Amino acid sequence: MLTIQVPACHQRPALTKNNSKRPSADFHPSIWGDHFLNISHSNTGTCMPVEKMKEQVEELKEEVKTMLLMDSHSKPWQKLELIDSIQRLGVSYHFQSEIDQVLENMNSNYSLGVVDKEDDCLYVVALWFRLLRQHGYRISCDIFNKFKDREGNFKASLTMDVPGMLSLYEAAHLRIRGEQILDEALVFTTTHLQSLSASRINSDLAEKVFWALKRPIRRNIPRLETRHYISLYSKEDSHSATLLKLAELDFNVLQTLHQKEARNITRWWKDLDFAVKLPYARDRVIELYFWILGIYFEPQYHFGREIVTKVIIMVSVLDDTFDAHGTYEELNLFTQAIKRWDISSMDVLPDYMKLLYRAILDVYNEIEEHTAKEGRSYCVNYAKEAMKELVQAYFDEARWLHDDYTPTMEEYMSVAAVSATYFLITTLSFIDKGKIATEEVFQWVSNKPKIVTASSVIGRLMNDMVSHKFEHKRDHIASAVECCMKQHGVKEEEAYKLLGEEIENAWKDINQEFLKPTAVASSLLEPILNLTRMTDVMYTGDDCYTNPHKVKHSIALLLLQPITPTHHE
Repeated sequence: MLTIQVPACHQRPALTKNNSKRPSADFHPSIWGDHFLNISHSNTGTCMPVEKMKEQVEELKEEVKTMLLMDSHSKPWQKLELIDSIQRLGVSYHFQSEIDQVLENMNSNYSLGVVDKEDDCLYVVALWFRLLRQHGYRISCDIFNKFKDREGNFKASLTMDVPGMLSLYEAAHLRIRGEQILDEALVFTTTHLQSLSASRINSDLAEKVFWALKRPIRRNIPRLETRHYISLYSKEDSHSATLLKLAELDFNVLQTLHQKEARNITRWWKDLDFAVKLPYARDRVIELYFWILGIYFEPQYHFGREIVTKVIIMVSVLDDTFDAHGTYEELNLFTQAIKRWDISSMDVLPDYMKLLYRAILDVYNEIEEHTAKEGRSYCVNYAKEAMKELVQAYFDEARWLHDDYTPTMEEYMSVAAVSATYFLITTLSFIDKGKIATEEVFQWVSNKPKIVTASSVIGRLMNDMVSHKFEHKRDHIASAVECCMKQHGVKEEEAYKLLGEEIENAWKDINQEFLKPTAVASSLLEPILNLTRMTDVMYTGDDCYTNPHKVKHSIALLLLQPITPTHHE
């Protein structure tokens, strides 16, 4: 078993050995251009003004709240399905306290053995397990032992219960280390769901299975899950017309906000004129906004989305500067200038680096002004330190390339987990979290807790596995794949397998860190989970950041195509 330890260090690929020669990468140009500058916000494409939609959302919220809290005659499994639908439809942020109350009652009842016989089937047990695990309850995986035969295998008869298998498949993604039964459950359900013949099940159920195998709930970003699930939910006989209408309207209302943010960021980027002045760098403004939208989509994080996107755009240019343009001496100068963090430090930099240095300081000044108004100026110091550490990591990698040095896996990951940028992004994501993100919280993040380290490991390994062949078309440091192959004396395919095991273990660590009592408020852990989910979306099977056409459809679904309302009875 390959074991990766990530000490508090630095990260990422770098430079040319011959200082007179600049490396270059043949990056795909932007596929969006000025598109988001030209979107009209006078209408939403849904024949209903935004203000009118907002009014209806408020009315429908009250109806759904009543549905949630009514004890009535609904069965526990029906309440579970309602909560699951509310979450997957992307409107749970309106009902957090109500959902918490219902799940707390359900957890107590199950602990006391208050369970109807009809609720003891695989579908319901797995749904109950998943929902409570998602909310931090320490539910034992032993509840699935009842579905095994005398030989200790899952009963063969379960394969005929497709909804039950699908429910268990989704639940198994909440596993932590040491839960062998859930490891077995994931293999068992994946194998049988993949082998299902479309002729055996109806088309709607087949679509659910196909989507789940591609994007399990635990690993999909909330907005993409919502966009897809709305179409599935509308086909269910038991769906609530009220809840469906709320989800459709809420999605369209938020889409107009997200379009406005994308437009603001596009205008800011165009004003910088980096696409012309620094043409070696990837122009991925909309892809990076999509990335941050994946971390948090709710309206209250409007400032956070814009400012974090701006910083990450700067980081992308930095990455390409270190990885595909700057000379070793220039990178050394830039690293020292960032450490000093003073506008006068840019005097020694070449002209193209001065543009980048000034832009970084300008964005951080925006953060400083915003947090000062809230009396939370301490945020900026942690954000600066995270940026300094990132740049140092980039330079460490530049030094490896310059010295033609291949590090061990442990050396590589001590740097590469930082250059994956997840420590920086997590720190930045807390800036718009208000008073709950205290200085103690920022201190916690700066110490690289297990959940952030796990997210970084997933980000770095998934990125390397899909991008290392393209990157080695030019001078480039060894990736995790090459480091693993050299250290363990294995071929590429075996290295992929070993790294894949580390990715799964890191996911288990993330799940573990969500169990109560959590190190910090669970609302602060959500952005870390969503950042990791975004990794899965962007790097499963391909590098969708370097190859933006691969993710164009997903971006269009979230930012360009409003939902056409279903006919509501």
